[in-house]
Amino acid sequence: MEKKGRLLIVDDNEDVLFALNLLLTPYMEKIKTTTEPEKIPYYMDTFNPDVFLLDMNFSRDAISGEEGFDILRQILERDSEAVVLFMTAYADMEKAVRAIKAGATDFVPKPWEKDKLLATVSSAVKLRLSRCEVKELRERVATLSSESGAPCMIGRSGPMLKVIDTIERIAGTDANVLILGENGTGKDVAAHLLRYQSLRREQPFVSIDVGSIPETLFESELFGFEKGAFTDAHHSKAGRMEVANGGTLFLDEIGNLSPAMQSKLLAALERRTICRIGSTREIPVDIRLISATNADIRREVENGRFRQDLLYRINTVELHIPPLRERGEDILLLAEFFMSRFARKYRKEITRISREAGKKLLRYHWPGNVRELQHAIERAVIMADGPSLSPTDFTLEHASKDEAINEDLTETTLNLEMLERKAIEKAVRLSEGNLTKAAAWLGITRFALYRKISKLGL
Repeated sequence: MEKKGRLLIVDDNEDVLFALNLLLTPYMEKIKTTTEPEKIPYYMDTFNPDVFLLDMNFSRDAISGEEGFDILRQILERDSEAVVLFMTAYADMEKAVRAIKAGATDFVPKPWEKDKLLATVSSAVKLRLSRCEVKELRERVATLSSESGAPCMIGRSGPMLKVIDTIERIAGTDANVLILGENGTGKDVAAHLLRYQSLRREQPFVSIDVGSIPETLFESELFGFEKGAFTDAHHSKAGRMEVANGGTLFLDEIGNLSPAMQSKLLAALERRTICRIGSTREIPVDIRLISATNADIRREVENGRFRQDLLYRINTVELHIPPLRERGEDILLLAEFFMSRFARKYRKEITRISREAGKKLLRYHWPGNVRELQHAIERAVIMADGPSLSPTDFTLEHASKDEAINEDLTETTLNLEMLERKAIEKAVRLSEGNLTKAAAWLGITRFALYRKISKLGL
């Protein structure tokens, strides 16, 4: 018979502990014993028991059981799903009823009957495992219920039609997808659309923003942990990879993953199993992985900051989301979509964007891409007085800088290298040497700007 469950036996009688340990060892995965109930929190943190076999009476008195009820309360405060079996030589119906009402699972009299004790402990282990499964199921249901309706990618430009066509071609497969694009282009929308059109549509979609989780916590977020695996791990928790089993896992900004976690992620993807922190049990996982990054991922590989073998694993298909400045009339299409949404939200009778305002939107460079456009439209709707949005309703953060850069490009030269050199020099000068800002004004990544500066010898 397969051994299942971890049992903690707490009794002030060493002979009782010895007898119970001898009797139950052939049936349990692991057993710990103690005569000191004050050590129970320690065992909960380090041993992670599935079932407690707890004497009701210790040093305070011999028959009332009050000490046992106090200990039971402390256990349940630390783990509301705990399964506790009471033991006492002074059993009566009133005490048994009170124990069940207080949260105990069952009542074992002393001396015990062997077969009845084995059946009680076995049922308690099954109850614990069932409670853990229900808890994980609730987490999966919560993940599914948090999903909104069908995602939508708005665009009629050539670059966007190519993106939408690629998504339609690969959505029905289980191919791992790497989505590339600048900040604010809508990589997360593409990931949701991939999932929505896939065969895993009814299964969980679990996302992790790699850049927002400290490296020290990322492993526990991804793989989960067992109770007692580290300080404050008072309850076992399924990791995001486990919760996503059968569905889709989205790792946003995967370029920020540390080398150590890159190695562990690669191992999990290759074995298709994970181990929670604090456990050696391998858990099979079946996921479709979608990753996204705004980094020049191949340059990161060349510089040794990203594993090449992991890149091969995550980019069966690459999907490039174009920046907004390359999408032409999509700017106005998106602007009208956001205008309608925010007009409803703020209860305003705004029905159009004026021709002059539209021209202003088309001239702007949109370093923040669709996200910046969305925020600009929301501010404009809030500030507008009439039924249409005018140029004065838009305060574009980098507009004056863009105009200053463009002034330099109105000279007679049409040499592309000269134009690029002048634009970069102007952007760096206006940003006072802040290359991140300069790259934003130029509409390229910081890494791309580094390459161009090196190439042009600036």
